[in-house]
Amino acid sequence: MTDSHRFDPSILREYDIRGTVGTTLDPDDLRAIGRAFGTILARAGGKTAATGYDGRLSSPELEAALADGLRAAGIDVRRVGRGPTPMLYFATFHLGTDSGLMVTGSHNPPEFNGVKMVLKGRSFFGADIQTLGTMAAQGDFAEGAGGEWRFDVLDAYVARLLKDFVGTKPLTVAWDAGNGAAGEALVKLVAGLPGRHILLNEGIDGTFPAHHPDPTVEKNLAQLKDAVAANGCDLGIAFDGDGDRIGVVDSRGRVLWGDQLLAILARDVLAANPGATVIADVKTSRVFFDEIERLGGKSLMWKTGHSHIKSKMAEIGAPLAGEMSAHIFFKDRYYGYDDALYAAVRLLNVLNGTETSLAGLLDAMPKTVSTPEIRFDCADDRKFQVVEEVRARLALEEGIEVHGMDGVRVQSADGWWLLRASNTQPVLVARCEAADAEGLARLKAALSDQLASSGVSAPEL
Repeated sequence: MTDSHRFDPSILREYDIRGTVGTTLDPDDLRAIGRAFGTILARAGGKTAATGYDGRLSSPELEAALADGLRAAGIDVRRVGRGPTPMLYFATFHLGTDSGLMVTGSHNPPEFNGVKMVLKGRSFFGADIQTLGTMAAQGDFAEGAGGEWRFDVLDAYVARLLKDFVGTKPLTVAWDAGNGAAGEALVKLVAGLPGRHILLNEGIDGTFPAHHPDPTVEKNLAQLKDAVAANGCDLGIAFDGDGDRIGVVDSRGRVLWGDQLLAILARDVLAANPGATVIADVKTSRVFFDEIERLGGKSLMWKTGHSHIKSKMAEIGAPLAGEMSAHIFFKDRYYGYDDALYAAVRLLNVLNGTETSLAGLLDAMPKTVSTPEIRFDCADDRKFQVVEEVRARLALEEGIEVHGMDGVRVQSADGWWLLRASNTQPVLVARCEAADAEGLARLKAALSDQLASSGVSAPEL
């Protein structure tokens, strides 16, 4: 090993490390990540790390290099093999390790890969990740000779998922693993559930032959919708490439977006924890916040990003949190990380505890009109400036309420609109929601005016 290593700066992202294998990311990078992370862990008094990997073709080689780097820093490594990201998080608790590192490209195309990290139970992100780059460039590595052990935790992980299932209702469910890393765990999970289960794309295949493994994009749910219709299913459930995000459709093929799903999951959580706080990100519908209050809970709007949400959740002791991107975090009866298979189990619990179907629960929610999440290019050295310019102009306006913890979210008599800078790409993100089409048109016009005032050419909203 060399004494120093320089990463392509594009791979050191806000929430994880991610790049294109063979172009911006290779085994030497993973080895250096292991050495730098292991050094930080060792200097914090830690001694052990769990590692795992997803189903991508490049993942086994990259995980092996990562484990090598950790051992070179004196860390004892528990390698848990292939599975979803939440299985790796589970392993840190099950095996009692000081940290966990997951080699995964998440929901990105097959040529991508990367690393998600936790250190002593907290997310490792933001400035932490940038520190890895600085340490590697300086060759600031601890020296050691850690050991290595292999553990199969898949059965223990599935048993833990099933431990919290409650109910005997024979639901018919279609499941789409998207050829992602959740497939093997899903097969074992449904074997322990009552009802009829139709499995799609459960074979793990890092080329993702069926469709892109991102269930928050509706076109990727077409196969699941067809299966729900063909089999008379009560619902359909899909997972992303590494099993930490969930997609759900009802018996009529309608998608439940992240905030709608979170509101339904909150029913049981708030029944068990009256008055508790449920956290959602700034892209979340007003309907969600109203529903949490109706259920007797408190709602908290927070920054977008699974690491931000997870950290805030731990800080205030919230039992449940989630994002529009369908990362769902349960601390109620679970560990507080985002686990799509566990969220699926808890959704089945809700449906077992009510005579109302999932379609009926969706029908009961107030109706709004909204844009989808709109993303458009804006240079990294400009995107945050645009948001600040908009914020400054809004300070001079009357009759609006501005939330500024993550971009600007503007509440008016018509509804709300959001503008924020992506933390991971040269992109601005916008969304609008109103009670009716006329209100939505006014919100979109207000947003467009603000963008034009900052010289930003946005797509038609």
